[in-house]
Amino acid sequence: MKAIGLTEFGGPEVLRVLDLPVSQAGPGEIRIRVHAATVNPVDTLVRRGIAFVSDAEPPYVPGMDAAGVVEQIGEGCDTDLTVGDHVMAVAVVSGTHGAYAEHLVVPAESVVRVPAGVSAVEAATIPMNGLTARMALDLLELPAGATVAVTGAAGAVGGYAVQLAKADGYRVIADAAPKDEQLVKDLGADVVLPRGTEFPQLVRKEVPDGVDGLVDAAGVAGLAIGAVRDGGGLASSVGGTQVPGERGIEVRFTFVPQYARERAQLDRLRRLAEEGRLTARVARTLPAEEAVEAHRLLEAGGNRGRLVLTFSE
Repeated sequence: MKAIGLTEFGGPEVLRVLDLPVSQAGPGEIRIRVHAATVNPVDTLVRRGIAFVSDAEPPYVPGMDAAGVVEQIGEGCDTDLTVGDHVMAVAVVSGTHGAYAEHLVVPAESVVRVPAGVSAVEAATIPMNGLTARMALDLLELPAGATVAVTGAAGAVGGYAVQLAKADGYRVIADAAPKDEQLVKDLGADVVLPRGTEFPQLVRKEVPDGVDGLVDAAGVAGLAIGAVRDGGGLASSVGGTQVPGERGIEVRFTFVPQYARERAQLDRLRRLAEEGRLTARVARTLPAEEAVEAHRLLEAGGNRGRLVLTFSE
């Protein structure tokens, strides 16, 4: 099968087309014919040798979420899916096991149907980013009717955090650059404030005692923690973020592989997308062979939504 991967770590230019054997679906597993794979920031960490490579031998294939068609179901699968169903899945990268490939084998618990009316390209942006946002909110353990702040709200994870928080019934205060203010309002944020160093102070003007919790999808937790009330919570989706403990605030970090088999959570994302309460956001699609360009575009920044690699059907 065709896959996109690397045999040495480095910049985008190390990515190349690989010819790899097709894996069979084992017990409890499903094989997907991949039509679309999302390009996420964690993929650049795989490419640079920072994440998901310590116990594996090259070549390495990045990619944590995909959408396509079920083509094989292993023995003993507890699933209502059948061959030919259009699905989306989250993948935990290991060696050549990544979503940048024509065929992907994953546990049955990591696969659900694509939302009705949503294309494979759109659906591919939901699993990893949606589960990251879901996990962040779950880590906060917010009370009913809580107020939650979101940084990086115009991005993929931050945008999903805004929408999922609203679906949970929370009041949402989010940040945005001027050009993204309307986007973040459209995602459902109750209050949109300018991003930057003054964000905590501006939040405190809205909520003098501070918000109950904060989802940091921008890597600014050390600054944004000032918006959180004493004894509140902060959950960051950005690894390596430095956050000083203070005022009894619980600081936690998301690690989406821990949610990779949370099928009920993934299926809830599907339902919310079908209801129009979760918006799949695609910045641009590129053929899989143009993965180098996709990584360059991702690292240049400024994308609203995710870049998606496509594989011929």
